[in-house]
Amino acid sequence: MSKNIKGAIPKWRFLEFRDSGEWEEKELNESLDYLQPTQYLVQSENYSNNYETPVLTAGKSFVLGYTNEKDGIFNNKLPVIIFDDFTTDSKFVDFPFKVKSSAIKILLAKYNFNIKFIFEIMQMVSYEVSVHKRHWISIFSKLKVLIPKLPEQQKIADCLSSIDDLISVEEKKLSLLNDYKKGWMQKLFPIEGRNVPEWRFPEFRASGEWENTTIGKIADYENGKAHENNIINNGKYIVVNSKFISTEGEIIKYTNEANLLAYKGDILMVLSDVPNGRALSKCYLVDKDNLYTVNQRVCRITPKKINSILFFYTIDRNKYFLAFDDGVKQTNLRKNDVLHCSVVIPKDSNEQNKIADFLSGIDELLCRQIDKIEALKKHKKALMQGLFPVAEEV
Repeated sequence: MSKNIKGAIPKWRFLEFRDSGEWEEKELNESLDYLQPTQYLVQSENYSNNYETPVLTAGKSFVLGYTNEKDGIFNNKLPVIIFDDFTTDSKFVDFPFKVKSSAIKILLAKYNFNIKFIFEIMQMVSYEVSVHKRHWISIFSKLKVLIPKLPEQQKIADCLSSIDDLISVEEKKLSLLNDYKKGWMQKLFPIEGRNVPEWRFPEFRASGEWENTTIGKIADYENGKAHENNIINNGKYIVVNSKFISTEGEIIKYTNEANLLAYKGDILMVLSDVPNGRALSKCYLVDKDNLYTVNQRVCRITPKKINSILFFYTIDRNKYFLAFDDGVKQTNLRKNDVLHCSVVIPKDSNEQNKIADFLSGIDELLCRQIDKIEALKKHKKALMQGLFPVAEEV
């Protein structure tokens, strides 16, 4: 891949560097050394949140878990960049860690280069992985980028780090909100084997036990239909497949053919997943009529005698469904598997509505917090586009 450099001076520049001249074009390997991860590989995948050392990947999940292994911890040349040699994903790391994959390369800044600056400029590189092979030594390290002198690198790195700090604070708030919701879910719903929750709203404390029933008695069921031959770039309907549900609607496919429409209040559940996957029985609560059509390997559940929001919280990733995953082969839930699932629900519809409204309120707080984080990320992206010179592919 070659680049046509439009200009070696960024659109925005800090006052003290406006007379510092053009940035210099360099290959990434001129600014970075690399280490093989062999001595830092984790030996056991027996992870626990009670252990201290994080095991990292350069992918989206970043922290795979925590290990109690004491040897082979990378901690003496921080901060660094971890780089996946196959996907070219990268992460900035400023704390001790181990890694799981031998495909990870550990990148360190050479003299007169700021590691945070180099990491950020790597995020601006346009590079498409087309074949499954190692990329760092043969290709990626030879890509050319524009780099200023060290003081300007440091200034830009500090600026972007301050935004990262804000994002980190907001992400911690989001994590606390998720914990808050999880705590209330555990209190508001009966534990296995009981018909009364730990905590009830005062007006329902004398309302007696909840009802033990099955999905088949309180909801209708329909399997999704195939849409693969009718997918288009931008259509009238959103195709709800397992990827749409598992990514919270981030990955979307469209069609003009609605083979199984979903309506507001319907619950769409993933029926198939790989061993130990995170999509099995994950649910999506439909918020609009005539917008979504249900794909195969997803089912449509229509509540009849229960608040749909409460029902969603009851069956989403329910332990009953997760028990079908044997960790060896793909799991495929059948219609009867779903209909026979036992659930415990309040007999009083007013109690159902109260719980649903309370949890929906927490979800609104979560959505606002997610929006705040996304806004900060967009602000950082816009700032980077001004602080770094523009390069175009040719």
